[in-house]
Amino acid sequence: MEFDTIIIGAGAAGMMCAAHSGGRTLVIDHAKAPGEKIRISGGGRCNFTNLDAKPENFISKNPHFCKSALKRYTQWDFIDLMAKHQIAWHEKTLGQLFCDGSAKQVVAMLLQEMEHAGADLWLKTSVETVAHTGDAFELKLLREGTPIAVSAKHLVLASGGKSIPKMGATGLAYDLATQFGLTLTDIRPALVPLTFSDQRYAPISGVSTPVRARANGTAYEEACLFTHRGLSGPAILQASSYWREGDVVSLDLDPEGGLFEALRAARQEQGKRDITTILTQHYPARLVQHLSEEMQIKGRIGDQSDAALEQLCARIRNWEQRPTGSEGYRTAEVTLGGIDTDGLSSKNMEAKTLKGLYVIGEAMDVTGWLGGYNFQWAWSSGWAAGTAIAQRSD
Repeated sequence: MEFDTIIIGAGAAGMMCAAHSGGRTLVIDHAKAPGEKIRISGGGRCNFTNLDAKPENFISKNPHFCKSALKRYTQWDFIDLMAKHQIAWHEKTLGQLFCDGSAKQVVAMLLQEMEHAGADLWLKTSVETVAHTGDAFELKLLREGTPIAVSAKHLVLASGGKSIPKMGATGLAYDLATQFGLTLTDIRPALVPLTFSDQRYAPISGVSTPVRARANGTAYEEACLFTHRGLSGPAILQASSYWREGDVVSLDLDPEGGLFEALRAARQEQGKRDITTILTQHYPARLVQHLSEEMQIKGRIGDQSDAALEQLCARIRNWEQRPTGSEGYRTAEVTLGGIDTDGLSSKNMEAKTLKGLYVIGEAMDVTGWLGGYNFQWAWSSGWAAGTAIAQRSD
């Protein structure tokens, strides 16, 4: 069976590409349903983009690579698409946009766009082999147990990275890219909780507090959640993209910087009270108990000099942690790194050394921050490749 374009992966990027690629397009995926990461994202409401999406919110060996696609298909373009399909949304913190209803609405919207474009979707279909002969890609597939041979002039790798293997994530895109001469950067789990072998935070599991988490010079201000296994929450997930094994993560538990003056005021007004009692006015009681044991915080607030209070605040504002690992791909929201962008065109996502081969979405070395940025990259890169393919097909 001959097609103009074959897209491997029915996720966000793959479906977006299919909606714009024109001609006879086939999307294949080994899953039972399309867009599973969309469906589970944002607690089932899909954090589909971010109002502040810009190149600075992405991590890549080549930080300039993402600029062209993000500029040509922006968050506002996707918001317009949502409006066209009458999908209501709302803004949460830090510019994050979520569906008012269900993430399934986004999946349904993309499927409608694909149908309108005339694209075919084959689910429960695995890729057995891929070869390139002449000017065509030839694939041997297994569709619900039946072998099928297909070919196309354009092949798009949109099967993502290794994150969340229980949803079917594999390294297929990496294997195929390597087969066709593209190179890979270092690959690791990202946007992932960090763990400690001694489970030191088990006694305060479930406690959450605002922090500024810093790893290797990059800081992110949001909530930190203490768990039985270690540290999680938005601030930690973001910091994990910059953290490496053996590195320190610094937690500023006073991100707004008002604690010292608050303690000085308490010294005047509540001098007979224990300093830990004062701290519970600013932090969860179980966290204060943990800090008091680790930092030896004791005594009445009235007995503390300015120097002592400054020293305490300095420790609270630079509480250093050295995680022993992360929860890995099992819970990582994305894969950091991937197919090296040096081998790809930033304009249309096509391989420089093999005409007709494209890479989009999470499979390449472009990783967004937490908060809808990775979906925006899926939309932008999928659109860039799809529209380029459509122009060639015409």
